[in-house]
Formats: sequence, structure tokens, C-alpha cells
Amino acid sequence: MRDIDVPEFWRALGLPGLADIHVHFLPERMLQKVWTYFDEVGGELGGGPWTITYRTDEPSRLATLRELGLRGIPSLTYAHKPGMSAWLNEWCTEFARRVPDAVHSATLFPEPRATEHLGAALDAGARLVKMHVQVGAYDPRDPHLDDAWDLLQDRAVPVVIHCGSGPAPGLHTGDEPIRQVLRRFPRLTLVIAHAGSPEYFEFADIATEFENVHLDTTMVATDFTESHAPMPEGYVARWRDLQHKVVLGSDFPNIPYPYAHQLEALERLDLGDEWMRDVLWHNGARLMGLADQ
Repeated sequence: MRDIDVPEFWRALGLPGLADIHVHFLPERMLQKVWTYFDEVGGELGGGPWTITYRTDEPSRLATLRELGLRGIPSLTYAHKPGMSAWLNEWCTEFARRVPDAVHSATLFPEPRATEHLGAALDAGARLVKMHVQVGAYDPRDPHLDDAWDLLQDRAVPVVIHCGSGPAPGLHTGDEPIRQVLRRFPRLTLVIAHAGSPEYFEFADIATEFENVHLDTTMVATDFTESHAPMPEGYVARWRDLQHKVVLGSDFPNIPYPYAHQLEALERLDLGDEWMRDVLWHNGARLMGLADQ
């Protein structure tokens, strides 16, 4: 499949477009640092060289996503140290103001004013939060996050959280820290990035146990990921059982292959058109508030 084929792919399923919950738009300096990181160490993360496919300017990247058929465009910035959340959230608010189809996003980091920064972002209109446990090297059980978790579950705001141990383990990655958070805040709406790879089964268990926990498809089942962190035997059946909790994610623009390959990889799982409709549109549209568009 090529990118030019993507609109016909979702139209053939009778969908109005794609609801991709895992897309990144970052402040320019931050984005360049991310790309430099992948240039320098991407090959060490497995799967071969990590060449950024969509290394273009912001207007071009927005145009690409619209041509592919995304009906909402998250920014998903993520704080990796104290003092970043407030200004990143301000940047996301500005992004949402100038991008009419943006999904207003925010980020969160464990620090004394974490709940204050989060509350300000939510009051400004944020309806999706991104957290990166691996890059931030923080514990999601940190007491500084307690009130923020409580606020997020009360407002039912989805949190896309990278907490699995791929592509490289972090200090607090893995399923157990998240399971402990959910035992205290069981109504949290979490979207586990990359389906929690490589702890696939463990996070599928969590999604089964907790009503509002979802898994995103980001990079899962692609040739790139299958070469070093393949879906384990029997796992595809879990995705069938979790049809209403699996959400399209791509990691655009920071992917080493065309966007279309993520859809092609999902199609190869042969889980049926109804499953594809839920994953490519209905589940993500519900979480991002796109369902009425």
C-alpha cells in the first residue's frame, strides 16, 4: 500500500476518514532534537536505521495528514523534565488556535505544580494528554501526580502514555507501575502507546481488567517492529477480543516507513472489516471527540 492509496482504503470501509490518536507536532527546536536523536541512535533501538520518513516543515506535514484522511490532528508534546509542562501546554494551546482540525493536547510531568499546569491546560480546552514514562524516566506512581490522576479520571480525559519497555527499557517502564496507578485511580482513561510493546500480553490483560484502558496500534505489526519485537504467538486473538479498545496510532512523522504501511500491517492481521472500522475510526473518534464530525 502507498500513501496515495490510503483514502480509497478507508472509503472502501465506509468510513469518513481516520482517527489517529498518536500523532506528534512539537515546537521546532524540540522536534529537531528528536530527529537528531533518531539519526544518531535509532539503529541501536532495533529494526535497522530509523530514517524519519516525513522530515518536512509543519505546513507540509499538516497537508500530508489531511491528504491521508485524518479528521483530527493531535500535537502530543511530552515533557521529559520539570519546568517543561507549562510552556509546552501553552504551545499546544497556540497550535490548537491556528490549526482548525487540531485535537487540543497537553502534557504532564511529576512536579510540585503538576496539577495546576494540567488544570490550566484543560481549562484552555485540552482534551487529550500525552505522557512518556520512558523518555521522562519518572515513576507514574509519583505522589506529585496523584491529584492530576484524580482530575483526569473525573474529567474523563484520555491519556496517551508510553509506558511499555520498548524500544528500550526505562527506569519505570513495564506493566506493574501502571497497574498500581489504576488500582488507585480505576476510572482513568489510558491509551497505552505501542500496545505496551514488548509487554503485549501484560497490557492486554490490563485493558481487559480496567474499563477505560485502551491500546494504540503505533508501530505494532509493522515489518520494522516485527523484526525485533514481534507480536507473540496467540496475541492477535487478544486484539480481536479487545476490538472496542484498540485505537489507531502511527507516531507520525517520526516513523521509518510510509504511513500506509501501518494500515497495511493491520489489514494483514485479517481481523475483518468491522474490526478495522472500529480501530481506524470509531474508537479513536470517540476518545478524541470526533464522532459527531
